[in-house]
Amino acid sequence: MSEATSRKPVRRLRALNVAGDVRRVPDPTDARARLVQIAERGAQTIPIAAAVVAEVEAEWTAHLGTTRAAQLREALVSLREITDPYT
Repeated sequence: MSEATSRKPVRRLRALNVAGDVRRVPDPTDARARLVQIAERGAQTIPIAAAVVAEVEAEWTAHLGTTRAAQLREALVSLREITDPYT
């Protein structure tokens, strides 16, 4: 993994922390480490995001049909495995 790739999760977490979606707290078992927890603001966005995802999936399924929509999902999950090593 390149140095640039290894910094991406840190940048993502920093942005989420600044936005108030997560908080970093000391790890009680390792003084050098920090844990990431979902903050109240982040918790409030989860059902909103889930509803949007469900709406998009329903639209795509209506357009593609159940079989093709399932194939699309499978292909996207497979691509995510090679494009996002943190999943």
